[in-house]
Amino acid sequence: MIYTITLNPAIDQLLFVKEDVQKRKTNRIVKTSWDCGGKGLHVSGVLSQFGVPNEALGFIGSQNKEQLYRILAEKRISHDFLMEDGVATRTSFVIISETSSGSIMMPEAGFHVSMANKQAMLAQIREKVTPNDMVVIAGSPPPGFTLADFEVLLKTLQHTGCFVGCDVSGDFLQLAAKRGVDFIKPNEDEIKALLADETADLEVAIRRLAKQIRYLVVSLGKDGSYCAHDGKLYRITAPQVAEKSDTGAGDCFVGAFIAGLAKQLPLSEVLKRATGCSASKVMHADSSTFSLVEAEILQEQVEIKEMSIDVI
Repeated sequence: MIYTITLNPAIDQLLFVKEDVQKRKTNRIVKTSWDCGGKGLHVSGVLSQFGVPNEALGFIGSQNKEQLYRILAEKRISHDFLMEDGVATRTSFVIISETSSGSIMMPEAGFHVSMANKQAMLAQIREKVTPNDMVVIAGSPPPGFTLADFEVLLKTLQHTGCFVGCDVSGDFLQLAAKRGVDFIKPNEDEIKALLADETADLEVAIRRLAKQIRYLVVSLGKDGSYCAHDGKLYRITAPQVAEKSDTGAGDCFVGAFIAGLAKQLPLSEVLKRATGCSASKVMHADSSTFSLVEAEILQEQVEIKEMSIDVI
């Protein structure tokens, strides 16, 4: 089983406007729709599209749970959330222009998670997760979820012997790397920060960090990515597509990457599939839509160069 953990889920309200939002102008909304928000839930959505069994874990509020459940049912996302009474799952307002690329995101902060629910998540993990499972923690923490809380969560997961992937940032990414989780996906600036060397050559930095991370992917945005694994370094060049919005492209990559690993595909095939899915997502305006048909076509345009980790 694959479990995703979204510590701070959201309900995305998508607000579509004709043109870019401007000050001192009436920016009329032409249509609205709803989506689930939070990187872990997006990863779960991708896994479900690939037919890979998964379950979403995390913390939600009681006040708007039914709305979130309806959205997740539409996306065929199974879940076993811990509920905080008397609060609402945060809303993230996403303004999308129909005539230009990009979007404006205005997320609420979210609620404070009680100590009881923090402990309940640890108990849930001990009960559910086995050494054969994969767990992906993705997205930002809620207010009051400390670095110490995150470390206890990682320790609990690693004690089960499962595969642990983290798509997080800042101090949480630093801690995930320090603890040697199985998968991280920093960008170019983040990997240099991880090594406390802003002047390091990128490939040198990747080779250094790859010694402690089993699957290290470094995102380069529209320029593709690097992946280091098992003594080899891969440079992945992404296909060039017409961009509508790159929001959620990284989540799409992670979901497809984890799905490929779960299906025990060759790593080159995993990277091509994940890159094709990410490129498809960029062609859509919201934060989670991608097409398996588009992705299959786009992955044939992905180029991969393989090098030895030891060669500098």
